[in-house]
Formats: sequence, C-alpha cells, structure tokens
Amino acid sequence: MLSVLVPLFDGFEELEAVAPIDLLRRAGAEVVMASLTEELRVTGRNGIRVVADTTLSAALDRNFDCLLLPGGPGVKYLRADPRVAELVRRQARDGRWIAAICAAPTVLRDAGLIPGIRFTAHPSVAPELPGMISDRRVVTDGRVITSRGAGTAIEFGLEVVSALFGQVTSQSVGTSICA
Repeated sequence: MLSVLVPLFDGFEELEAVAPIDLLRRAGAEVVMASLTEELRVTGRNGIRVVADTTLSAALDRNFDCLLLPGGPGVKYLRADPRVAELVRRQARDGRWIAAICAAPTVLRDAGLIPGIRFTAHPSVAPELPGMISDRRVVTDGRVITSRGAGTAIEFGLEVVSALFGQVTSQSVGTSICA
C-alpha cells in the first residue's frame, strides 16, 4: 500500500490538508497525519480541530512514498522545524514524491529544492521565492507537485493521486466526487 505523510501544525489551511487526504484515502493510500508537536489535536486556521494519527517524532523513522505539506499561516511552524527540512531533503534524495500547496513551497526553498524546479505557490509568498512562480493552478516537475492555495486543493489532491496511482485512478476518484 502506498503511504503519504501529512505533517499537521496549528494554523494549517484545512482545505489544503483535508481535501487531498480524503482523495488519497479514496484512492487506497495509507495517509498518516502527523502532528508537529506531541499534542495530537491540531487546530487549523479556521478553528477546525483535527486529531492526528501520530506525532511527527513517531513517524520520522519510516519512509513514505509521498510527503504532502499543506499551507496556511502556520507554515511558519513547518519552516522552523529542522525535522521537516530534513524530511524534504530525504524525500528528494531518495526519489520519492513531495507535494506542497499554498505557502508550503517556502519549506521546499528552505530545504534547498527551489530554485531548480518549476513550481507554483500562493502569491503572498512570491517575494520569498526565487524565480518566477507559475500562474498555473498545479505544477508537477519531476517528483515535486506544487499548487496555489485552498481553491486548488481538489486539483492538487487529484494530481497527487495521479502521481501515485495513475491517471485512471485519479479520473475515477474525480468522477466519484463530481470533480
């Protein structure tokens, strides 16, 4: 079974995490939500509380087929945690998938992946990112998938499904939700 790690942190953008998690689970992925802290209850930017499956500390010794980073104002916590940058570098080094949406591509930059790839991100973080942010809603370059924000969460999630399971599965999942 293909596995996806989704670090959650206070202030995460709920749509950017929950929509891709839902789509990936519909496709058959094992999606592990890992709290950045030792507290499993994590509160999103809009006050929606999610209970993570585990902590990031407990998930660090495991390899995942994909690392999916949601955005939101709490991305600052991802950026401040050296474990996350190391996870990004490990995923890239091992040729495994990395997906980042909204402000989360700043984490990729902090880990040294940008510049060097075509990407997109939320316009609010453009000053922090070198080069040109694509105006496309979702961009895939090699094994890195990026997306613009909450409004692109379904497309982003389906692109991650396509990357892991193939276009037929992505279309099937999309059709099942009338996307």
